[in-house]
Amino acid sequence: MESHVTVGPQQPLSGPDDDAGPLLTERLRLLKRRTGLSLAALASVTPFSKSTWHRYLNGAQLPPRAAVEALARLAHAEPGALLSLWDAAAREQSRPAPPPPRAPTPAPVPSVRPRRFRLRPPTRALVALAAMATTVAVTAGAAGVLDHTVASCRGSGCQGALPSSETCARDARTESVVTRARQVVLLRYSPSCATVWSEVRTRVAGAREISIRAGQDELSAEYPGHRSDGYSSPMLAAADPRGAQACAEVGGQPVCTGPVH
Repeated sequence: MESHVTVGPQQPLSGPDDDAGPLLTERLRLLKRRTGLSLAALASVTPFSKSTWHRYLNGAQLPPRAAVEALARLAHAEPGALLSLWDAAAREQSRPAPPPPRAPTPAPVPSVRPRRFRLRPPTRALVALAAMATTVAVTAGAAGVLDHTVASCRGSGCQGALPSSETCARDARTESVVTRARQVVLLRYSPSCATVWSEVRTRVAGAREISIRAGQDELSAEYPGHRSDGYSSPMLAAADPRGAQACAEVGGQPVCTGPVH
């Protein structure tokens, strides 16, 4: 029977959200030491690259929930309390910044005697300008709503997630494609989410590994080959698709797109 260990000394993990991020980083480092795995070894058994784990473990970036669960599983630790700590850290990160200090109250304006003015009917030009201003305001408001619904995350906030779990696939476009035998590998890019990922189309049965590379970062996902399995890698943050490369290995046959220039 597989044994489980607790995370750190016996003390509550809950506390003010302000302390959750540093405390989560400390607990993740402890779990990493208990696994006995190097960063490279962690990258080989999870969908997250060596450099990504480095950022998670030095507190430079809040890891996704999946990374916390993966590390707890590798350390044979109960994940419940650790995930509660992650929830608190995520709330702190999403908390809006405090409003700027209020400007000093202006000095009172001396009162003046009101004067009477005659109102003239608006000219056609003024009516046209008012209509144009209303149209622009409505259009801008609609654009704001669309921007809010297109992407539920962006950049590093999407990294490690699958595109199917977010809305990034809505505006995704194929930047590069390669066809080999009975499989097709595509490099996909979402402008609204600022992410790249790899997708594969294949009729070959069996296990497959799908990966995406951009710069020094690389993420991959392994699937045993069931019909219900996914067909994409996790997402990597990328301001544009240049330099990214999509790869897939199906039935022991690796296929990669050329880097986008």
